[in-house]
Amino acid sequence: MATYPEYMVAPIRQDLVEAGFEQLMTPEEVDSVLNEQSGTVLVAVNSVCGCAAAKARPALKMAVSSSDKKPAKLVTVFAGMETEAVAKAREHMLPYPPSSPCIALFKDGELVHMIERYHIEGNDLMRIVNNLQGAFEEHC
Repeated sequence: MATYPEYMVAPIRQDLVEAGFEQLMTPEEVDSVLNEQSGTVLVAVNSVCGCAAAKARPALKMAVSSSDKKPAKLVTVFAGMETEAVAKAREHMLPYPPSSPCIALFKDGELVHMIERYHIEGNDLMRIVNNLQGAFEEHC
């Protein structure tokens, strides 16, 4: 069951979709992408919170648009909305505890880099961008 009305969430979803992220709506879609055994996938757990708006989404867009090396696939799930899809994504992110927003990079089906909410809240925008770009450089 959704926590927020869709009309409120729609523009927030669109922010990442316009930047090239695919919105995953079901657990099956999440598994289909994250069980892939080759390539890189960046997963953004999106949120309505202020740190998602001020830091996470802008950092994702800046890092992806300004990096020579970047993940092959960009996907997102929305915390508080498609709860089963989010839960499935979080299963793939274990042993990290659930947090939103958060950003995970997978390579060949394995989690290789994680940015949790406290990394987002506690840092400035450019530090998050640099963190992501460093992970892209190393793993993509």
